[in-house]
Amino acid sequence: MEHPILFISLILDKMGLPVPHGFVGETFLEQITIPYMTYTWLVMAFLIVVPKLTMGSLELVPGSGQNFWEVMIGGLMDFFKENLGEKRAKMLFPMMASFFLYICIGNLIGLIPGFMSPTSSLNITLAMTLMVWVTHHVLGFRYHGKNYYKHFTGPIPVMAPFMFALEVISNFARLLSLSMRLFGNIFAKEMLLSVLFMLAGAYFAPLPILCLGVLVSVIQAVVFTLLAVLYCASAMEDAH
Repeated sequence: MEHPILFISLILDKMGLPVPHGFVGETFLEQITIPYMTYTWLVMAFLIVVPKLTMGSLELVPGSGQNFWEVMIGGLMDFFKENLGEKRAKMLFPMMASFFLYICIGNLIGLIPGFMSPTSSLNITLAMTLMVWVTHHVLGFRYHGKNYYKHFTGPIPVMAPFMFALEVISNFARLLSLSMRLFGNIFAKEMLLSVLFMLAGAYFAPLPILCLGVLVSVIQAVVFTLLAVLYCASAMEDAH
């Protein structure tokens, strides 16, 4: 979306703060008020404030808010345990759960007119991908030390040089595939909704795309988190 119709950009403009017209601001103040940054902070604030308001203090007989978060957190933990095991799931849960909740809310918030999905920016998706990429290699060296190189050589010694080159290319390709998949899907959703709202917003034409957007938003959050979990799991497993 163009920034003049974005809710937060209008507020910044009224406050006299700079509103960048491009993807990268010229000054430091423009860089921190660029739309994908301001909506990232909005999602972060949502994830901090809403759980506090809906859950409050933990109770023996939970209310609806506590029930929701218990189901959400319990479901995510069970999902991670299936792929990582209990001990490793507990270790990676804060990071992976944060990824899932941030991406899911970030994707969905773009369905509200006047808002944008921060995940429709390649800067955001690439930054998250870099965190996953670095983390899974750090875990590989932590669990296997220098023997981690065996993950890149394959089981047949004569094929080791070829397999090593292939695995290195494959690992760097993860940076593109993981970031571009999320960015491409959400950016396409944003552009399609923008066009439909401008052309036929008063006639409910965007409604089917909004429903599809909800499905795409949740699926992309699941796919990113699942791949991140699988990358970390494979790095911690023994090489075959």
